[in-house]
Amino acid sequence: MDELVVRGIRAYGYTGFFDAEQELGQWFEVDLRVWVDLQPAGTSDQLGDTLDYSQAVQVVQTGIRQSRFRTIERLAADLCDRLFQHFPSLSELELTLRKLTPPIPDFSGDVSLVLRRSRP
Repeated sequence: MDELVVRGIRAYGYTGFFDAEQELGQWFEVDLRVWVDLQPAGTSDQLGDTLDYSQAVQVVQTGIRQSRFRTIERLAADLCDRLFQHFPSLSELELTLRKLTPPIPDFSGDVSLVLRRSRP
C-alpha cells in the first residue's frame, strides 16, 4: 500500500468537556495519513483513480464543524468513521487531532491524540 499525507486541516468546532467549549467553540487541526493503492493513478494520471485529498479535507472539516462531543477521542473516532464511509478504497488511516487552545490554566501548548484505524 502507498501512503498519502495531508497536514494542517483546520476547522472551528464545538467539541469539549466544558460548557464554554460547547458554546463558544475553538480551532482544531488534523493531520491525516492514509494507505491506498496509488499505482492506478500513477499509470492513468486520472483523479478518479486516486483518493481525492480535497474531498478528504472537506470530510474532516465538515465533521469538526457539525459534531458536538465532550471528548476529542470521540471526535477523532467520528472523523475516522466518516473517512472510511466516504472512501471505499481506503484500507488504513492515521489521524492526528490537535486541540490548539485547550482550556488549561498557565498552558500555552496544544493537546493532540493519534488514532490508527483499519477498515472495519
